[in-house]
Amino acid sequence: MIKSGKMAVLGDLDSALAFKAIGAESFEATPSNVKDVLLKLVKTGEYAVVFVTEQLAITISDTMEELKSITYPCVIPIPSCAGSNGYGAKGIRKDVEKAIGADILG
Repeated sequence: MIKSGKMAVLGDLDSALAFKAIGAESFEATPSNVKDVLLKLVKTGEYAVVFVTEQLAITISDTMEELKSITYPCVIPIPSCAGSNGYGAKGIRKDVEKAIGADILG
């Protein structure tokens, strides 16, 4: 059960700090610790949404896929300050195709 509507951003320092301006809590992570930090944030029950930069999300793609099965928090990959690698868009396309049976974003 979710305790609040808080947002968290997990990523490199520059990307995570950029979201502080909109009220998100930012957490710095690296490819070696991103899974541990993400699972800790999920288990707190404090966040409605956890954004993870695509560069980190791709390194834990299995975990990102598993987290789609939980209701809260919603874990969403986003581009970092360095730009997008397409991981987030690819995931959205896959989810839409699964939901409606056709690739309408193609």
